[in-house]
Amino acid sequence: MNDIAAASDKGRRTIYTYFRNKRDIYNAVVKTESDKIVEKLTQILDKPEPVEQKLMDFIFVRFECYKEAVLRNGSLRAGFFMDIRKVDRARRNTTAQEAGILRQILNEGVAQGVFKIKHVEQTAMVMILSLQGLDVPYIRDNFAELGIERLKLREYLKDFILNGISNKQQQ
Repeated sequence: MNDIAAASDKGRRTIYTYFRNKRDIYNAVVKTESDKIVEKLTQILDKPEPVEQKLMDFIFVRFECYKEAVLRNGSLRAGFFMDIRKVDRARRNTTAQEAGILRQILNEGVAQGVFKIKHVEQTAMVMILSLQGLDVPYIRDNFAELGIERLKLREYLKDFILNGISNKQQQ
């Protein structure tokens, strides 16, 4: 708490006026960062661009927002890479909201006849959970170690999400 007070140019008493302990401060930081992420993702909904572009923007704006939040906040960085429970707690703040935004994009695509999705709500949640699996490699920027060219990641994801892997024609 002394370090936090010094870094914020406030006295310890002032810090304790607003926060009971370090965990409360950590939770406040996570909440603030989560709100920023949701706000940026929500802005994508109003963009006047094709729905496929909105979908890809959603994915990569999301990745960049998480990367920026983690790198901007040292305690988040440590927690993100070291303690999966902290990661889960942080994600609880945004997972449902992200899925809601993604669901709107997917519904727009279905309404336009661009996407063929039977279960939009479930698809949105599965996509969010899948993207969460890519967060750490994206933040650490270690795709090359995994045999993936980082500059081609957008192309690979677009192909996978929009075209799938099946060679069969859907009826």
